[in-house]
This record gives sequence, C-alpha cells and structure tokens, in this order.
Amino acid sequence: MKNSVLLLLFMFSVVIVNAQSFADLVEKVDKSVVQIQVLEKQNLGLGSPNNYTSSEGLGSGVLVGEKNLYILTAAHVVANATKIVVEFKDGTKLSARNKRVDKTADVALIQLERPVPNIPAAVLGNSDEVRIGEDIFIIGSPLGLSHSVSRGIISGRHVEYNETNQDRAMEYFQTDAAINKGNSGGPMFNMKGEVIGIVSSILSFSGGFEGLGFAATSGIATEILTQRGRIWLGTDVLPVSAELCKIFNVPQEGALMVQNVTENSPAYFMGMKGGYVAMKIGELEFLAGGDFVLKFDDIELNSRENIEKLWEHLNNVEEGHEYKIQVFRDGEIKHLAWRMER
Repeated sequence: MKNSVLLLLFMFSVVIVNAQSFADLVEKVDKSVVQIQVLEKQNLGLGSPNNYTSSEGLGSGVLVGEKNLYILTAAHVVANATKIVVEFKDGTKLSARNKRVDKTADVALIQLERPVPNIPAAVLGNSDEVRIGEDIFIIGSPLGLSHSVSRGIISGRHVEYNETNQDRAMEYFQTDAAINKGNSGGPMFNMKGEVIGIVSSILSFSGGFEGLGFAATSGIATEILTQRGRIWLGTDVLPVSAELCKIFNVPQEGALMVQNVTENSPAYFMGMKGGYVAMKIGELEFLAGGDFVLKFDDIELNSRENIEKLWEHLNNVEEGHEYKIQVFRDGEIKHLAWRMER
C-alpha cells in the first residue's frame, strides 16, 4: 500500500513538472510572436478603375533573424496589403512592408520600420528532422485573441514539386492543433521552442476547425525566402493562353494579365494598371481592363516555359536592379521601368 501511494505521488509530481515546463517554454518563446493588422484595397470589378473597396485583415507572425528586423508570416495575410502594422506582446506597434512573398508556398517575409533589439527573435528549427507523431504547439491570434496557445501533434507531411525542375514548391505539416481565422502566419513550435512551421490554412466543411490544419514547413520557408525568395512586386497576375490572347488582341501567344496592383508597391511605382471589369470565361474568373505584361527584362512571356523563367529570374534579382517591362494597354505597347531599392 505504501509503495502504491509513493508511486501515485511520483506520477503526480511528474505531471506538475511537465505542465510547468511547458508553461515556461511558452512564456519563453511567446515574446517573439506578433499580431499583424493589414489594410487591403481591391477593385470591385464594376467597370471603373477607381472603384475600390477597403477591408481590414488580421493574422499572426514571428520575429526571425539576427537583425531583429524581419517577421515571417503567411503570404495570404500580407501579399495584397497597402498597410501593415505589427504588434508585439509588450504593446509595441511598428509599421512594416513586404520584402519577399511566395503565394504558392504561402510564406512571406516582411521588414519592420526599425529593429526591435529588446525582443528575442525565434530560433528556426530543422523541419526535415521532424517526425510524424511529434508534439507541437501553435501561438497566434485566433479570432483576434492575441497570443493564444493550442497544442497537438504532427499528423502528416505533404510535399508538392515543381513540374519543370522538381524543386519543392510546397511542403506542409498537417496537425490536429486548433487553428482558426487569425492564426494564419503564426509559428508552429516543437518542444525545444524552435519554429518548425508557419500556419497556413485549415481544411473544413463547416467553416470552423475540424482537426485538419496545415503549416508550411520552416525548411521550405527558409529555402524560398532566403535561397530562392521571390521579390515582392505587389501585383496579382494571371497567365493568359494563346486563345485568350486572340480574344483580347494581345500581339503574342502568351502574356500575364495584371489583376490587381497594390498601392506603394514596386508594380505601383512602375506604373502597372490592374483590371476593373469582372469577367468569366468557362470556369475562369478574372478582372479585365488592366495591363498584359508581354516582356519582363529580357524574358518574353509568350510561353509557360518563359513564365517559369521569369519566376526564377525574380528569385535572383539583386538590390538596385532596374526592371524594364513591356505591357500591352489600350491597344498599344508601352514601356515601363523602375529601379529596385537598395
């Protein structure tokens, strides 16, 4: 009987220690987690280039890097933002701007207006070493409730490759940790307190969380945003087929149709114009009336292969580069130029 009591006391003490250890871990890493508030403007597609609607958005992110100047988040949170405000746990609010964005993998790097030296940056873990079944936790702002914590496991790993070069285009962890609107862009931590993922989305039939959440792995995020990270231009584009080019009298057999241009973005300063007439051809919905990009620097966008070359080109553009763009607008070919900031 005495041994049984001692065993129960030991097990109870282990549970308390584990709970305290987890709480200490959360407290340690939580300072690097931020809430992101964005303002977006989108054309309504009703036939006027000046008819816009504004909307506010909310997401999460995490401070990364030695300079304490960058936030890692989800692309869909910030890609079309005309204004970004980052709020830290201590109440510090700073404006930020997009630095690198990859919508395919749904990861983005934004730059703060100034460094935050008194706030510790998160440590990025090696997601390639993560095993299915491992414990993880997520910190974010679900439904605006900042710095909320949810806990779960790695339920699966899903990888998609580029068709042309077989590089990883997307890689996601699947998790049963609770994810809701506002969690997007928030960090997924392992039990060492390392960031191994960036929350992306949920799969739901009810509109709420059903145990199927996804986070872009830290490996793919680091690979895309540092090694082959696409410079953010601030525009949504749609590849146009030869058939559509004939319909719109575009003078080549392929192009990129500009859908939206974010204010104060590189595309905005280049002078690109977005669409303003909502159209649908078959299952394809788009905004017509904007520019068709025919040529970007020395790359003619007249084929799928050349469009892939453009993405690779944008992955390797150095600061100070001068873009030279050829667009088809109102039946004429126009030439645009803009020099990238140093």
